[in-house]
Amino acid sequence: MTAQPAQTPFSRASARVIIATRQSPLAMWQAEHVRDLLAARLPDGSVELLGMTTRGDEILDRTLSKVGGKGLFVKELEVALLDGRAQLAVHSLKDVPMELPPEFALAAVMKREDPRDCLVSVKYGALEELPPGARVGTSSLRRELMLRARFPHLTIHSVRGNVNTRLAKLERGDFDALVMAAAGLKRLGLADRIRQIIPTSVSLPAPGQGALGIETLRDDATTQALLAPLDDAATRAATAAERAVSRGLGGSCQVPLAAYAEVEGDGLRLRALVGNAASGEYVETEAIGRIADAEALGAQAVAHLKERGALRLLGMA
Repeated sequence: MTAQPAQTPFSRASARVIIATRQSPLAMWQAEHVRDLLAARLPDGSVELLGMTTRGDEILDRTLSKVGGKGLFVKELEVALLDGRAQLAVHSLKDVPMELPPEFALAAVMKREDPRDCLVSVKYGALEELPPGARVGTSSLRRELMLRARFPHLTIHSVRGNVNTRLAKLERGDFDALVMAAAGLKRLGLADRIRQIIPTSVSLPAPGQGALGIETLRDDATTQALLAPLDDAATRAATAAERAVSRGLGGSCQVPLAAYAEVEGDGLRLRALVGNAASGEYVETEAIGRIADAEALGAQAVAHLKERGALRLLGMA
C-alpha cells in the first residue's frame, strides 16, 4: 500500500478561504497582501476577498470619537465571520478594539511597517517650517494633542476619508499640511508624498500603528493554524504592551493617547503619554521590562500615568 502524505490542519481545510475586508484602497492593499501570502501556502485552493463597506467608512462628516470610535471599521467584518461568509478579517491593528468580543481571537499580528507619523504638504518640508496659523489636518485626537503641545501656533482641523480623499483635500487647498501614518502611504506606493518622517520623540505613535491584525472566530483552530506563520512574535509583544496601555485608560479613539514599545534584546522599552487634545497638556512615562511581561509592562505604564494626573486630563477624576 502506498503511504499517504501527512496532512496539516490547513491542507484539510476547505479549498476556499475568504477574507473579509473594508473596501478602501489601503484596506484592500492589506487584504490582498495577506491573500497572496496565504495563496502561496494553499497552492491547490483559492483565497478570495469579501469587500465590505463599514459604518466607519460611511460616516465622514463627524470625527470618529463622536460616532463610536474605530470599532466602527470592524463590526461588519465580524458579522461576516459569525455568519460564515468569511474565515478571517484583516484590520489595521490600531483600528481593532482593545477588548474583542468573546467569540473572536486575534490570530496573527504581522510584522510591523514604519510605525511613525509623517507630514504631507505641497508647500512645506517639515512641521518646523509651518508658519503661525497654518492649517493642519489630522484624523486623530492623539495627533491633535501632539500638534497643540509641540506647535501651538498651528491651526488644527479634523479631516476624514481614506488616504486618497485626504490627499485630494490637501491638493485643493483645504489644508497647508496633513499629519498621517507613514505606513499607509508606503503601502499604497505613495512614499514620495511624505515630506517629513516625524520622530517618535515629537509624535509618539498610536498603539498598534503600522501593524496588521488578523481576526478569526476563537474556536476556528483550522484557520488559526493557517495563519500561524504570519504572526510576528516581536510585533505581537510590542503591540500587546501598547494595547494594554490603551485598555487601561479607556481603550478608544476618544482618548488622546499614544503608546509605542520597542524590542531591545530580550526586553521591551515602552513609552506612553495621554493628555487633553484641546489644551495640549499631557503626561508621559517610560517603562522597561521583559518581552514575556508585555501586558504587565503596559499596566505599569498606566499606573505611572495615573499617578501623574492622566485621569484629571481625561476628565475622569
